[in-house]
Amino acid sequence: MERAVVLLTRSAAETRALAAAVAGLLEPGDVVALAGDLGSGKTTFVQGSAGTLGVTEPVVSPTFTLVREYQGTVPVTHVDVYRLDRLQDVLDLGFEDYLDGRSVVFVEWGDVIEGLLPESWMEVRLSAEGEADDAGDQTRTVTVTARGPAWASRWERLEAATAAWGTG
Repeated sequence: MERAVVLLTRSAAETRALAAAVAGLLEPGDVVALAGDLGSGKTTFVQGSAGTLGVTEPVVSPTFTLVREYQGTVPVTHVDVYRLDRLQDVLDLGFEDYLDGRSVVFVEWGDVIEGLLPESWMEVRLSAEGEADDAGDQTRTVTVTARGPAWASRWERLEAATAAWGTG
């Protein structure tokens, strides 16, 4: 199964709200691969999701630490593979250990390691459009693609949860 929905957000707050709506459907063991250029909103999306999953501490980019783990009603593992050069580097990081089903795993630049992702996973591709306004807000296209059998039974709920951000 592979299905996608294209959505629009107009600010970081809207991106967090969209992420919170998506996170309402996430379960331990789910993997969310985030893709997009630098500054497109990948960490912002994780912040919005983590709040819904019960994380109360600030969520920051793991660019330099590579992995951050957060406790919530559902544990969250936030991985950033941007600085890793080879798939072997990701394996050496112990990536497979994070896929043990105990947490929701968010992988920034996850499209780069698609071959290491499980059978079922979600891709969130963010694309910033134009220049930011005076308040720093910027329109983003967010394409959410659900892949694999685990999403077949949740797809309609995902469409309903994200309908407010639909492009028409």
